[in-house]
Amino acid sequence: MRVKRVLVAVLAVLLVAGLAACGPTKTDNSANTDNTNSSEKALKIAIITSPSGVDDGSFNQNNYEGIKAFIGKHSASTVTPIRQEDQAKSIQSVQDAVADYDVIVTPGYQFAGITKIAQENPDKKFILVDAFPADPADASGFKTTEAPNIYAMQFAEQESGFYAGVAAAMESTSGKVAVMNGQAFPSNVHYQRGFEAGVQYANKHNGTKATCVSLPSYAGMVGKENIGGNYVGSFADPAKGKVVAEALIAQGVDVIFPAAGFSGSGAFTAAKESNGKVKVIGCDVNQWNDGKNGDANVVLTSVLKVMDVQVERQLENILNDSFKGANVTLHAKDDGTGFVSTEGQQQLSAKTLDALKAAEEGIKNGTIVPPTGDAGDTTSPTAFPGL
Repeated sequence: MRVKRVLVAVLAVLLVAGLAACGPTKTDNSANTDNTNSSEKALKIAIITSPSGVDDGSFNQNNYEGIKAFIGKHSASTVTPIRQEDQAKSIQSVQDAVADYDVIVTPGYQFAGITKIAQENPDKKFILVDAFPADPADASGFKTTEAPNIYAMQFAEQESGFYAGVAAAMESTSGKVAVMNGQAFPSNVHYQRGFEAGVQYANKHNGTKATCVSLPSYAGMVGKENIGGNYVGSFADPAKGKVVAEALIAQGVDVIFPAAGFSGSGAFTAAKESNGKVKVIGCDVNQWNDGKNGDANVVLTSVLKVMDVQVERQLENILNDSFKGANVTLHAKDDGTGFVSTEGQQQLSAKTLDALKAAEEGIKNGTIVPPTGDAGDTTSPTAFPGL
């Protein structure tokens, strides 16, 4: 028996060493509390992300915080963050992990192709953020489908982008503003078109005369279509994000809306180095703390996709066996989009805050419908309902 015990101990040490060698993969139950009965069903959760990881201060991190909030209430459950350095291998990462977890959370459009894996593993649950599952039978890759074990959520980013555009136009002193994106995925195009429309709306209704600056050398491409804007080409390249931001600043831009994941931190750095001349608008989550620069702050406000609450809600549904697969798009009326108006977390004028609240009401009641830029949406940012 003593030999067996020693062997078990040795194997345990080797297993821990092997897990440590995996680098980005780790189990996190740091949010655990003792408020859960130990007999409660435990969920083994994995979150698989883009190269920017769960500490990007933006998109991925907000999804991760939803999981951690769930674990904080259900201490038997655990989460393992898995960072996929090669975005082209995103689906393979899910395939590699599916056998070991009950739930896999996949934030990002690059995970739309998980449908076949979900179909082959009906006992597993998937939470897909920012995409709907692709139809495996459709060779074009554009047709979507639903699966009973995939809860897929998209957000009306064009609404949040619209708020950012209104705020940028009204707070700019140079009259030149810009949106900076990561890659031309649909969600990022939504942000771009919403921002452009928000600027046009402020010009028409709030007396501003702002111009959206787009640099041809960083224009986004959707297929063969040039959609303009300012695209870094990655969500995980803050160095290039800073280069793009500095190029915009050189053109006179004094408010930048970086909807670019971790690449957006480069715009924060550029703004901090501008000696107070440039401000940014946070994206996806409240980025006020990221904007601190000594006694000052470069963040005007942040526009939101409320992902953490939605992820936590679906984990609760899985735990209590009420989970249902669906494809949903969340809007302002669903509390899925919004902006930060809390005192001490933004530095907007009273006039701008009033304009944003009026815009939010218009979006909720349908009198303002920001364009998406999706195929079939021919509404231009200069002629959308509400302008």
